[in-house]
Amino acid sequence: MAHRNPVPISAIVLGVAGLIPFLGFAALAVSGTDGGLSSIGLAPRTILSAYGAVIASFLGGIRWGAAAARNAGNGDYIVAIVPSLVAWAAMAAPAPWDLRILGGLVLAWGLIDQDLPRRGLAPLWLGRLRLVLSGVAGAALLVAA
Repeated sequence: MAHRNPVPISAIVLGVAGLIPFLGFAALAVSGTDGGLSSIGLAPRTILSAYGAVIASFLGGIRWGAAAARNAGNGDYIVAIVPSLVAWAAMAAPAPWDLRILGGLVLAWGLIDQDLPRRGLAPLWLGRLRLVLSGVAGAALLVAA
């Protein structure tokens, strides 16, 4: 059974703060402006793709950590590496497929991780927070694609 404890305020604040790059760089990518990034050789879309890949790897780390903390089975460790591998492959995909793959991955992983609270590997609040954060992040990636 999932743990029923309150959501730490730091998890909410940091989770929402983590959405700022998704929303900001997606907005720049959609608007066609670069916010001055071209002056340092960068593009909003490239930064968004890289950030999406990093966050996708972080999502796999959540499952790995939950498995380790609760002595879960080998399957959880195997599943935990999927986001990193898919994100890595997405980085090599041409536009718009890079952001489409990352957006789909982030959205799907928000749903996939819902088994963690059900299995008692994570608190109930984490599953709910992950749905919201993954929904916004995944949507930003898909809109920018």
